[in-house]
Amino acid sequence: MNLEQLQSFVEVARTGHFTRAAAQLHLAQPSLSRQIATLESDLGAELFHRVRGNITLTAAGESLLPLAKRMLADAEAVRHEMHELAGLKQGRVRLGATPTLCISLVAEVLASFHTAYPGIDLHLTEGGSRGLLDDLAGGALDLALITTSDEGGSSRGGGSSSSASLQRIPLLTEELVIISAAQSPLFGNRKSLTLAGLAVLPQITFHENYDLRAATMQAFRDASLTPQIVLEGGEMDAVLRCVERGLGVAVVPAMVLTDRPGLRSVRLSAPRLTREVSLAHRSDVTLTRAARAMHDMIIDTADILSSVNTTAEGLIVRAL
Repeated sequence: MNLEQLQSFVEVARTGHFTRAAAQLHLAQPSLSRQIATLESDLGAELFHRVRGNITLTAAGESLLPLAKRMLADAEAVRHEMHELAGLKQGRVRLGATPTLCISLVAEVLASFHTAYPGIDLHLTEGGSRGLLDDLAGGALDLALITTSDEGGSSRGGGSSSSASLQRIPLLTEELVIISAAQSPLFGNRKSLTLAGLAVLPQITFHENYDLRAATMQAFRDASLTPQIVLEGGEMDAVLRCVERGLGVAVVPAMVLTDRPGLRSVRLSAPRLTREVSLAHRSDVTLTRAARAMHDMIIDTADILSSVNTTAEGLIVRAL
């Protein structure tokens, strides 16, 4: 079994067709067929059902696919590490992060990293915590910045993973706050609101794949409250802009309010909602030098954010 055979297998599984897979791999179809046949012979199992041109994975193929993807990703990581060890000023870092972190912590990190290491290629994947952890476990990412929302100490929202090979480093804990347009009268003179008080205000919610939305909606369900939603399904930037225009209020992490003079925030009490920001990577794979540099810069930037203590209305973003 070799990497070319695994690449051929993954491509046939992806396209469901030998001819299309051969074209993508720039191989003659007979060569591709021989590679698959040799792989099946070496493994002692058929990997594909071949019925009238319809190609589907067998049970053995289904088992091999995630392993093959991981082996190919690990081999690519080794190639990049060898280039770095050879003294080339180049490399690659594949970072995943949740949408709310992409407009706050990640933006700061990437700007600093690019200045310090201009020859390193940066690849950013934006998604929910669960999906990012799956990509990390499968070898598609080097590092992932994930969030876990918490109410009164109980874990909620995305970010779980059954893989024992993933290591997480807690970075920050921050409060979730309620925001409105800076000149909006919705909050009056109040510095905080209860969940019941929030429920009667016109609210803008995020897309379903946001961990933040899941945590907020769960808090309403636990309190037997029904929020008054005027707009749902927005991405972070759209939600912030709609709030700035006075369409309603929203629950957001305190960190996103940096450089947003058009927004006002109050604290959420009874219950107080927080989220934990963590940095994850695979413990069974040694980080490349480029990924290690990114790893260290993320931790340093999180420390700076916590030490500056700059969040809305005196809230504390603190290192864990």
